[in-house]
Amino acid sequence: MKFLIDNGRVRLIPLLVLLLACGGIFLAAFFYMIPLVRAYFVPPPPPAQEYVWSYVEIPKPAFTLTPLIFPAETTMELPTSIVEDESTPIPLETVTPIPTVTETPAELLMEVLENTPVPIQQAGQPAAPSYSYGGSKYILVDISEQQMYVYEGDVLVYSFVASTGMNNATRIGTFAVQSKIPNAYGSTWNIWMPNWLGIYWAGGLENGIHALPILPNGATLWAGYLGRPVSYGCVVLGTYESKLLYDWAEIGTPVEIRW
Repeated sequence: MKFLIDNGRVRLIPLLVLLLACGGIFLAAFFYMIPLVRAYFVPPPPPAQEYVWSYVEIPKPAFTLTPLIFPAETTMELPTSIVEDESTPIPLETVTPIPTVTETPAELLMEVLENTPVPIQQAGQPAAPSYSYGGSKYILVDISEQQMYVYEGDVLVYSFVASTGMNNATRIGTFAVQSKIPNAYGSTWNIWMPNWLGIYWAGGLENGIHALPILPNGATLWAGYLGRPVSYGCVVLGTYESKLLYDWAEIGTPVEIRW
């Protein structure tokens, strides 16, 4: 210790060197002891797994193709028949203007009632006559049978019960449809005649084919008397039948009236 004290004074430099040396030794010892202390108190980490690679030949698996058997396909037969609508056609209702109700002269009503025969029960429609002609449409009225036959080509398309004129008032001969009026008015008798087809002139009046006449009060004249000669000269049909003929016939369609 003598080199640290000189004449009772402490030498500063040697003291500092000594302190630094001691501090260095202490720090070295401290850092050296840290791993030992950590190993003592802290468990070591598990060893890392080591992956080892090697080449291995693996044989390719063999596949055996087995055919799949499907059940035979069943064919369902669809019905070939078609249900046809055989319903009877419903007549279209035709609204015709009704004239203002007026009183029918008593003399006219008496004449109509007196000259109208009592209706009889029809035994059945006669067979249509075999007829051939060169036109496309043709109307045949048979007075003796009180029947109308409607042809298209040589095919009978309609057969209607008819009423011709009383006292042979309907003219016989070959004519043609010369006018079509949905609802004609007969001023001579004050009646309405639906589905009018004019066929010939009788003086200043035109005779034709039409439905059962309508009186001014809305009643139907000669209802229930079809099949008997009751008209004033025209050929009268039922309301539904006259509508069918009116829609079918054309201007110029031939009309034959015979006994």
